[in-house]
Amino acid sequence: MSATIILIAKALHVIGFASWFAGLLYLGRVLVNHAESQIIAPEIGDSEAATRSRIRKEVLHEEYSGTEDRVYRIIVNPAMMITWTAGLTMVALNPGYLQSGTPGWLIVKIALVLGLVVYQVYTKAKLMFPMQNGELPFSPWQLRLWNEFPTLFLVAIPFIAVFGKVGELNYVYLGIGVAIFCGLVYRGAVAYKAKRGESL
Repeated sequence: MSATIILIAKALHVIGFASWFAGLLYLGRVLVNHAESQIIAPEIGDSEAATRSRIRKEVLHEEYSGTEDRVYRIIVNPAMMITWTAGLTMVALNPGYLQSGTPGWLIVKIALVLGLVVYQVYTKAKLMFPMQNGELPFSPWQLRLWNEFPTLFLVAIPFIAVFGKVGELNYVYLGIGVAIFCGLVYRGAVAYKAKRGESL
């Protein structure tokens, strides 16, 4: 019975993990769109075009604010809870996870998942809520970079789990690999920005 529960928890852990990242990445993209819609100065005056421009900005602000709330409340937060609940259930039913494989792999994985929670809470409190109140803590460019952070966790955590569990995890190689990936992501972001003709 315990083995069956562990397998169910493992499946739910994977589902929660995938949904959590999907929600965080989507939320980040919405925040970028929200910021871009708010930095465009509406036309001044009483002309029909100026009125439409102001209304469009207000409508986009309301639409993006509502989308952010829904994504966080319906996808991100529940998926985070499922991920943690299922993961802790597996460890509670099989404490051997703490001793198996590469020494410390599970602790490192849990630390990274805690880091992801910090990222999520910070995004909500310091970016999402202020933007919904008309502030712009980060520029669209900074938000694009911020939105890449979950990708780094998405790359590192599965490698730690897969190689760590079988005792083949090399922390030096992991660090080098993540550093190279960070560099590639940043260069890609810079190239994309240059292609759009925006200054850094």
